[in-house]
Amino acid sequence: MPKYRGAVIGLGWMGLLYDLGQRMGTWHVDDVDRPTPTALEVDRKFHFHEFHNARRFPTSYCEALHDRSEVELVAAAERDPKRLRICGERYGIDALYADAFEMLEKERPEIVGIATNTKGRANLTCCAVENGARGIITEKPIAITLEEADRMVGSCADAGVPLCVGAISTSHPSLAQVKELVAAGAIGQVVSMEASSNTNMSQHQNWAYFVEDRPAWVVGLGDEPPRESGSGEFRGQGMMVTEAEQVIFFRRNAPILRLTGTAGEIMHQGAYDPWRLWQTVETAAGEKTVEVPWPDPQMQRLGGAVFGLADVIDCIEGRMQEPKNSGRSVALAFEVELAMKQSAAQDGARIELPLADRTIAMEYDWHR
Repeated sequence: MPKYRGAVIGLGWMGLLYDLGQRMGTWHVDDVDRPTPTALEVDRKFHFHEFHNARRFPTSYCEALHDRSEVELVAAAERDPKRLRICGERYGIDALYADAFEMLEKERPEIVGIATNTKGRANLTCCAVENGARGIITEKPIAITLEEADRMVGSCADAGVPLCVGAISTSHPSLAQVKELVAAGAIGQVVSMEASSNTNMSQHQNWAYFVEDRPAWVVGLGDEPPRESGSGEFRGQGMMVTEAEQVIFFRRNAPILRLTGTAGEIMHQGAYDPWRLWQTVETAAGEKTVEVPWPDPQMQRLGGAVFGLADVIDCIEGRMQEPKNSGRSVALAFEVELAMKQSAAQDGARIELPLADRTIAMEYDWHR
């Protein structure tokens, strides 16, 4: 029997449609009637042994919740009636709501997937907590303002509710393997980290999982003007230093993550490229740095919602302290990105953290 009643808010691409059809169309965040493909595989089945061989997993929050034997997907909320009907047809759900707040109050789901646009996501997260949610996974980015991110993280922390933000590779089990290798001294003492600054610094922030204390200050340079798409996300370069003097460099065209130690290096080049490990070893010719085989698990493509949900359930059941892609670490990355934008606007001035102005906001593309 399922342990948890699950629900999804927002039946767009990440909420429902990615597993059923091809992405299409654009819309305003306040639109109710949104472009939805007419040719959808509503009866599509996932056979995990086959998809594993193809390095593929379901993408949507609905499918991730539906697949877990511990969870019964009982309700969904979406303003577009077309998408509500499709969800009900695929999953046999009768509790379909146009008003997400009404759904949370009446159904009181224990695990909630929030796959809406960023606008209003903080209110939905806090409302889910107030109505008994025991675990929450949301889409990225975390919020529009720091105040919203603070409220989401604080509400969940006060209630002991694990919050995972974004179905990205940070939730993959291989990230935990990296942390274990670092803790075991596989590359010696870590002296620096490097991360890409042109892959959404606070939307795909693997680096934040390895930050052990509070950021103290940042500098940033070379930001670009807001793009025609509406995105104002940071596209320059910079550096962050923590209170314990941990240093992270953000560089254009850098790997997704590189951890450099006194006795080796770990690197993850692209979002779903394999991890690679180099270690300094003694040879007949003296010390040499050589690449060594990566211990399982290795990174694989897709599955962010599946692995993020797995972390949330592990937290609820006492096997983890917080999700690898936790709201806390994502909010930290969000603040760092906003501070770098401030620094770049001031010709690389040092910006102290935390930022005093919590109303500072980020502009996102239409689909965020």
